[in-house]
Amino acid sequence: MKLRLACVGKLAESFTRDGVAEYAQRVKRYFPLQIDEHKEEKGGKKADPRYIRACEGTRLLAKIPSGATVVVLDENGRQQRSTELADWMETQMSAGTGEIVWVIGGAYGLSDAVKARANLLLSLSAMTLPHQLVRLLLLEQLYRSLTIIRHEPYHNP
Repeated sequence: MKLRLACVGKLAESFTRDGVAEYAQRVKRYFPLQIDEHKEEKGGKKADPRYIRACEGTRLLAKIPSGATVVVLDENGRQQRSTELADWMETQMSAGTGEIVWVIGGAYGLSDAVKARANLLLSLSAMTLPHQLVRLLLLEQLYRSLTIIRHEPYHNP
């Protein structure tokens, strides 16, 4: 199984870049991982969030393979415990899923078209999180899930 992160925007802060690099390397011990950064739409002072989401969404959808399982990170998505995410991942592995694409939107979120493409709409928290931090948190949770599946000593129940 291959994992891919489709993210709007680049990481601006060194601490997020360092953390993402660390957890990406950890995840790669288990599965191939690709991180795609998609251009953030510029809005200026009179930004139209709907237009920005639509433009970014079009670019994201164009890069998602048709047969991929898609998980969209959204504040209104389903919240899961780490063990539940691990169970979901294990089910995907057992089902022979070829690729899971994890989609992280930009500052204005994601378009309805991107959300409609999701096989799973997932929230990492009831709180609103910066999209750049979400990338780091997601990678940590993917690593945690994989260690749970393999019964490795990282997750403390």
